[in-house]
Amino acid sequence: MGDFELMAKVVVTHSRGLHARPAQLFTERAQQFKADIKVVKDNINADAKSMMHMLSLGAGQHSELTIRAKGEDAQEAIDALVALVKDDFGFKNDEE
Repeated sequence: MGDFELMAKVVVTHSRGLHARPAQLFTERAQQFKADIKVVKDNINADAKSMMHMLSLGAGQHSELTIRAKGEDAQEAIDALVALVKDDFGFKNDEE
């Protein structure tokens, strides 16, 4: 099962996009999984477990992210990260 890559697309809905605090939350969540996880935006690839990489995506509100994962817990990783983005990283739109 861990030999192929899984992927999902998600749109950033938070009004301030993927700035420092959400990027930190995203990378902390990604680090909980063994899978190799990448995030792609506009042909830019980022290591989901690196906050600096995630910030380099420049993902503002309405940006589409493709989350790719490969490894034994890839599906769980994708599900958790998609849910985090869809939940505005746990913030209300006027927070953080």
